[in-house]
Amino acid sequence: MADMKHIQSDARAKMGKAIESLESNLGVLRTGRANPGILKKIVVDYYGSTMPIDQVASITTPDARTLVITPWDRGALNPIEKAIRDSDLGLNPNNKGDTIFISVPMLTEERRKEMVKNAKNYAEDARVAVRNLRKHALDEVKKIEGIGEDDVKRGEADVQKITDEFIAKVDAVLQKKEQEILG
Repeated sequence: MADMKHIQSDARAKMGKAIESLESNLGVLRTGRANPGILKKIVVDYYGSTMPIDQVASITTPDARTLVITPWDRGALNPIEKAIRDSDLGLNPNNKGDTIFISVPMLTEERRKEMVKNAKNYAEDARVAVRNLRKHALDEVKKIEGIGEDDVKRGEADVQKITDEFIAKVDAVLQKKEQEILG
């Protein structure tokens, strides 16, 4: 049964990573509030190499509607501004000479619905990942040598319980993000 425990803990750990990935993907969706996480996937062309924005500047939120980006090198100011403008976030950076201010506009109803749709797509990707991990774990359970059919059935039931638990977590994370977007 040690193999069974190992398979279950491995499945649980990998499914946990699927949840982390979902939360990371949902973190970049704009909710109408200033959140430095929405800039996480923006890369800046900085002296010939591309770098994530948080590696060339600090990002702060002085209030609920404003992001302030302060580059560590003034030479990065224009590339950061260009990267934000070129992104699909719909943000309009305002260069003040040594910092960039971004006023986060209120989301339109149409944009909110589009974001919820994107969130649901991310959640479905996470569900698929969890199901694929379940399939892999079930295959591993069937490969264990020297155990009876009852133990295989019990192992499969345990893997299914773990899967159900993580599918429920995906749904909870999605529901929380939907409320954040629509609220």
